[in-house]
Amino acid sequence: MTKDIKKLQSIATEVRVNILKMLAKAGSGHSGGSLSAVEILTALYFSKMRHDPKNPYWEDRDKFVLSKGHGAPVLYAVLGLSGYFSTDHFDTLRKLGSILKGHPNSTTTPGVEVCTGSLGQGLSQANGLAVAAKLDKRNTRVYVLLGDGEIQEGQVWEAAMTARHYKLSNVCAVIDHNGLQIDGPVVEIMNINPIKEKWEAFGWHTIEVDGHNFDEIFSALDEADGISDKPTAIIARTVKGKGVSFMEGKVEYHGASPTPEELERALKELEAVMTN
Repeated sequence: MTKDIKKLQSIATEVRVNILKMLAKAGSGHSGGSLSAVEILTALYFSKMRHDPKNPYWEDRDKFVLSKGHGAPVLYAVLGLSGYFSTDHFDTLRKLGSILKGHPNSTTTPGVEVCTGSLGQGLSQANGLAVAAKLDKRNTRVYVLLGDGEIQEGQVWEAAMTARHYKLSNVCAVIDHNGLQIDGPVVEIMNINPIKEKWEAFGWHTIEVDGHNFDEIFSALDEADGISDKPTAIIARTVKGKGVSFMEGKVEYHGASPTPEELERALKELEAVMTN
């Protein structure tokens, strides 16, 4: 575990490289939303969360729920690099018999807490994990990552009410606010603004950050630790396809994997980042 920003930035680049390689090998998957969440998951798994890859079911661990399950490649990349399973599995993404399914599957993948993919359900699952931790008198914190398009789902707001009603201060929701969903800009498909005011209206402690800035991410996560009577929502402003110039802000990369030529271009860009 580290809070060395340069080291974390290096890990984040490695995560991006592995996301792109596994997606290219698979020939399908979601590039844009995986790349936008890299710094968030890197901060959690390599610094903030209490977890043990050698003991995935350690009872006092913190827990993470990837509610935007189509972003599975970023979760697999951090789990593999953390040591939950061999990185050799990256080449098997979405293949028959692989432990790395198209969406997270807790029955096959070490380190995955719950099955996700049907959007809007992850916060409810996180609430359940958080209630169980409180009943067991454990200090477990539960982190859940939602997409901004995902919060158009009504179940999200039912879960938001539930978390506030039961004062689930051990729940921290992070919204990957990259502004794009599969059909186009979120504000055009179903305007979710104002996001911060909505979460505040539901009684949550709410923080806005640059979702690619480790200092801001850690500041928000630490602030959430100090809230004792309500859950926290962190609205992370991100860029879809972050780290690959020709993918950034492009909705067409929501559900597309890189071609061999695109992979070569992307890896050259990331290699340049690594050497700087």
